[in-house]
Amino acid sequence: MNRQELLQRISVNPNICFGKPCIKGHRIWVSLILDFMASGMTTSEILEEYPQLTTDDVLACLAYGAEMARERFVDVPIESAA
Repeated sequence: MNRQELLQRISVNPNICFGKPCIKGHRIWVSLILDFMASGMTTSEILEEYPQLTTDDVLACLAYGAEMARERFVDVPIESAA
C-alpha cells in the first residue's frame, strides 16, 4: 500500500475526538498509536490491544506522523457532521 492510500485511512471530523486525526471508522487517535510506538510497543502488541485495527492502520499513523514531520500540509478530508 502506498503512502497516499495509507493516509486515506486517517480522518478528521470536528465532531469526533475533538477534531484530532483518528483512524477512519474508529475513535483511536493517531497520536495514541504514535505514542505507543514511541514507548517501544510493536505493531503486534498494538494489534493485540486493539484487535479492531489492522497493520495498515498502524502504518497509516506512521505515514501521517512522517508527513507532519516534514512540515507539510497533510490533506485529510474533513468529514461532515451526520
